[in-house]
Amino acid sequence: MRRLCGFVALTAALVLQPAAHSASEEAFSDVTRRSQVSFHSENSATSQKYLPETMTGGVALFDYDNDGRLDIFFTNGARIQDPMPAGIKPEKDGARYANRLFHQNADGAFTDVTEKAGLAGSGYSMGVAVGDYDNDGFDDLYVTGLDRAILYHNNGDGTFTDVTARAGTGAQGWSTSAGFFDYDNDGRLDLFVDRYIEWSFAENRWCGSERNRHYCHPLLYHGVTSVLYHNNGDGTFTDVSQKSGIGRLAGRGLGVAFADYDNDGWTDIYVANDSMQSFLYHNNGDGTFTENGIAAGVAYDEDGNAFAGMGTDFGDYDNDGRPDLLVTDLALQKYMLFRNSGDRTFEPRTDSSGLARASRTSTGWGIKWVDFDNDGWKDLFAAQGHTDDEMYGGSQVLTYRQKPLLLKNDNGKLSPWPGDSGTVLAETWVGRGVAAGDLDNDGATDLVVSNIGQNAYLLRNNTGKHNHWIGIETRGMRSNRDGIGSKIKITGSSGLIQYYSVNTAGSYLSASDRRVLAGLGRDEVVKSIEVRWPSGIVQKLENVKANQWLKILEPPK
Repeated sequence: MRRLCGFVALTAALVLQPAAHSASEEAFSDVTRRSQVSFHSENSATSQKYLPETMTGGVALFDYDNDGRLDIFFTNGARIQDPMPAGIKPEKDGARYANRLFHQNADGAFTDVTEKAGLAGSGYSMGVAVGDYDNDGFDDLYVTGLDRAILYHNNGDGTFTDVTARAGTGAQGWSTSAGFFDYDNDGRLDLFVDRYIEWSFAENRWCGSERNRHYCHPLLYHGVTSVLYHNNGDGTFTDVSQKSGIGRLAGRGLGVAFADYDNDGWTDIYVANDSMQSFLYHNNGDGTFTENGIAAGVAYDEDGNAFAGMGTDFGDYDNDGRPDLLVTDLALQKYMLFRNSGDRTFEPRTDSSGLARASRTSTGWGIKWVDFDNDGWKDLFAAQGHTDDEMYGGSQVLTYRQKPLLLKNDNGKLSPWPGDSGTVLAETWVGRGVAAGDLDNDGATDLVVSNIGQNAYLLRNNTGKHNHWIGIETRGMRSNRDGIGSKIKITGSSGLIQYYSVNTAGSYLSASDRRVLAGLGRDEVVKSIEVRWPSGIVQKLENVKANQWLKILEPPK
């Protein structure tokens, strides 16, 4: 351990040098089989067209045993009878329906440790959130589902315990995306839970023609409120949904993302709602939130129309220091890109950025801002696939299975990935959850994608190693231990400035690696790294050598 600037403690990992570029090399490779990850998402599709069959598919990347290597967790469905008898709920009837935890070994292969860890789960699972809610140094899991959500405490010995009842975090009803964040900056991670609609197997409606049944539109069902749990610091949470203002508005929440969009020091919440106005909850700093989506310009598209919001992610795509917003939706609606104007409003940039042209015929779910080629500009990846395998019949334009979307960011302009993106990305999937993280710690961000009724994929990033990079892991002392909510400003030796926020949420039903990995282009030295912790403490590192992972510790005061 050494000190920089007299007050910053950090640990440096092995320094890695960029590899030479090969013109024939694919940007992304399918390493699923080689990694020995075998997971098939069982949505249990039936002729009854039950809505949950279209929705599951969460995935998380996190290091549950602190060995320095990312592990993988998948949510899974449950067996649905065709039709489902009254009063019966779907259960994980056999191993094929179990949620799955894969431990990464030292050789890069993975071992299924689900049973040992106690994470097979129960009921029809949906999404997953990751965070060290009790600050004990081990990341915990929150799994959402059709009838209830489950909080798993990481015991630190490779096992997890269901502590939902004691913690008070059951979130009854159909819960979808969730995320840990510290909304009151007290050093403890709180929990936000999206909920979708009021629905049951008994109330499943018939939609479509008499001979050709389809999944019903969500507008036929009432929306419900999201849930906000405050961390009490003793292993329990208090439902503060009504007190905070979160529980006053009913939505059809599918995606959630967190960011301090107005830079006032308090983390805000965006909820992507399905086929109605989406919500932007501004954090007032006193334990309450004000819904500001319409005034901020992110509730509807640029024409004032509601869209089928599903996945969402905050990220500063134009490097101006303000987090911008992505939202995926149904085919023919085009994905949303809202540029942060810096005055608590956002500008629609879907058309001018090139995103409209790339997404108009696609149905998107998990989406992430990631600098895949490490050139200093955040690129875009989205998992795609429609909800209904019979909706479009023989249409050559609108299809059930779709290729994933990969767009390169060139100074704020988005365009199809240049060169060979990889044969795996030419395949068609029914994509849902996406999680991003550096699986092999080589300085290039990899992806894990979960697909409805199909195998999951591990995508190795080959293109990132051709540029320099810096990796950062935050460790809070006064702030929450994971440093969730910390803002990081990175200035390269060439003058390029980038901004990141430490977070695990975003995408759809999924949780990504909380470590920050920033591309530096050809810069071999980082001129400065500035960390603004949720506690208000500001740290600065100067003249840091590129191509290494750093662990930055927050000073106690």
